[in-house]
Amino acid sequence: MSDMPDPPILEDDAAWHKKEGLLWPDDSLVQQHFTDREALIAKEKSQRSDRVFRENMSETARNAAVIVENIRKEEMTTLWTNDFEESLAKTNIDVYPGMMFSLARERMESSKLFKIVRKMPKGALLHCHFEAMVEFRYILEDAFEMPGLYFKSPEPLNSTEALGGANVEFERLTESPAHTSASIWSSEYTPGAVSPLNQVADSFPDGGRAGFVAWMATRTAITPSESLRHHDGPGAIWKKFGSAFMIIRTIIYHPPILRRYVRRLCQQLHDDGVEYADVRGVFTDPQKTLAEQPSVEIVNIFAEEVEAFKNSAEGKGFWGMRIIWTWVRVFSKRSILEGMKACIKVKKARPDLIAGFDFVGQEDIGRPLKDLIPEIIWFEEQCKKEHLNIPFFFHAGETLGTGDDTDENLFDAIMLGTRRIGHGFSLFKHPLLIDMVKERSILIESCPVSNEVLRYTSSIRSHPLPALLARGVPCALANDDPAILFEGKAGMSHDFWQALQGWDNLGFAGLGSLAENSVRWATLEDYTREEWLKSVNDGAQDKGIRGKRLRQWHESWEQYCQWVVSEFGTK
Repeated sequence: MSDMPDPPILEDDAAWHKKEGLLWPDDSLVQQHFTDREALIAKEKSQRSDRVFRENMSETARNAAVIVENIRKEEMTTLWTNDFEESLAKTNIDVYPGMMFSLARERMESSKLFKIVRKMPKGALLHCHFEAMVEFRYILEDAFEMPGLYFKSPEPLNSTEALGGANVEFERLTESPAHTSASIWSSEYTPGAVSPLNQVADSFPDGGRAGFVAWMATRTAITPSESLRHHDGPGAIWKKFGSAFMIIRTIIYHPPILRRYVRRLCQQLHDDGVEYADVRGVFTDPQKTLAEQPSVEIVNIFAEEVEAFKNSAEGKGFWGMRIIWTWVRVFSKRSILEGMKACIKVKKARPDLIAGFDFVGQEDIGRPLKDLIPEIIWFEEQCKKEHLNIPFFFHAGETLGTGDDTDENLFDAIMLGTRRIGHGFSLFKHPLLIDMVKERSILIESCPVSNEVLRYTSSIRSHPLPALLARGVPCALANDDPAILFEGKAGMSHDFWQALQGWDNLGFAGLGSLAENSVRWATLEDYTREEWLKSVNDGAQDKGIRGKRLRQWHESWEQYCQWVVSEFGTK
C-alpha cells in the first residue's frame, strides 16, 4: 500500500469525470466535512482529563511543548528506524517507535527525548513496592561488608535447574553455626545448612564473587529475555516475579541493610525528579513470627533515614515518603487479619507514616476483594473504634480478564471507598465504573512498563491508559517495581518516556498533567474523606500542605520548561 500513487488532483480530473458522467461533489461539501471533523475532534479533546492543564499552560510551556514534539518526530525517523547506525536490525529485530521496553531501553536512554524526560519534575510516585525499588547488586555490595550474614538453599546448587529455581535465602545470625556443611555448590551440601555469605560468593563456580552477583541479578529480576516470552502468559512471569520478592525480603529488613537501602532509594528518586513517594510494603521481618514482629522498629528506621536524607545537602527539596501498609492477598484469612492488626499497631505508634492499606500479589490467583469483605469491614470498624484514619488504596483490575473475579475487583474497590486504584488495567471495559471513578475523584495509578513486562500488554502502543485519559479519568504514571523489572533505577523516567514517545495525543502537555495529578492525589498527610476530596479538587488553591506542594511543583515545571526552551530551542 505504501507504493500506491497519490490520489489524483481534482482539477486535472474534471474532464475525465465529465466524460464518464460522474457528478463531482461541490467543494463546499468537502470543506464542510473537514470543518465538522475538526469540531468533532475538538469536542473529544474537551473531555480529556488533561484539558484544563493544557488550557492554563504558560507561553513558555507552550513553546517547550512544540520543541519537544519536534524532537519526538525527528527521533521517530532518525533514531527509531532500521537505518540507524546501531540498529537492532543487525540481530533481525525491527526497530520502531513504541517497541517493547526491554528491546528499546538502551536506545531510549541514548535519545535526546530521554534527556529531556529525565530532567522533568515528576512530582510524586504513587505506586511502587518498597522491596523492588533498588537493584539487588547494591544490596549485595552492602551485605558483603556486614558480619553475621549467611546464605542457604533447600537443595544443593549444583545444577542448572537448582540455580534457576531453588528457593535460596539469606539469614542473619548473632553466633556462628555449630555445624558446617560442604559447599552449597556441591552435591554433598546439606539442604538448609547456612554458610557465610562472603564464603559462598567467593566460591561461586562461575566467576567467584562477580559471578555470584551476576547470578543473583538473574534470580532477583525479570531478565530481558524473560520479559519477551509473552506467549508464556502472565502466570508464568508472575512466578518469577514472586520468587524474586521472596529472596529480597530475606535480607532487606536487616537494619544496617535497610538503612542504606532507604537512603539510596531517596537519592535515586530525587535524582530523577521525584520529590515524594507513597511506598507500598510488607514492613515485617521474615525471620520473625507475627507475634514477634518488630514492625514499629522497622518503620522507625525507615522514617529516620528519610528524614536524614531530607535534612542533608543532597536531599534538599525532597518532600519525603509515607507507607501504604500492604498484606499479601493469597495469604490465609487469619494471616490477613494479623496483617491488619499490625497495620493498626504501627499506625498508632507512627500516625505520620502510615498513609493507607492495600492488598498485594497477583490478582488473578489471589483472593478477590469480594472474598475479604468481612475482614475489610472489620478493619474499617476497628479503625473507627481506635479513632484512626487508614483509607484504602486498592490494587484492582490488573488483569486481562473481563467479567471474572479479578476484573470485578474494580466494583468492590470503588464501593469500598478506595481513594486511588492501583493499575486499573481493565477499567476501560467498564463505562459505568469510569463514570463513578470520575464522580468520586478516584485516580488511576498506571504503570505502563510493568504492565508490559508482566504481559498484560505487548507494547506501550496497545496500553489502555489513553482510553481512560480520553474519557476524562484522572491518572498518574508510576513505576511499580523497577528493580525487579530490570529498569536499573528507582525513578520514573522510563515510564514517562514510554508514554511520551508511544502516544501521539499525549505530548509534553499531557505528560505535565500526569505529573501534576501525582502531586494532587499524593497522601502527603492524613485526610478525612471530605478533606481528601476538597484538597484533591481545590488543588493549588488549597491552603494546606497539598496546595503548598502543588505550587512548588508548578514553580519547578516553569523552570523546567524554560530549560527546555533554552537548551533545545532555536539558537
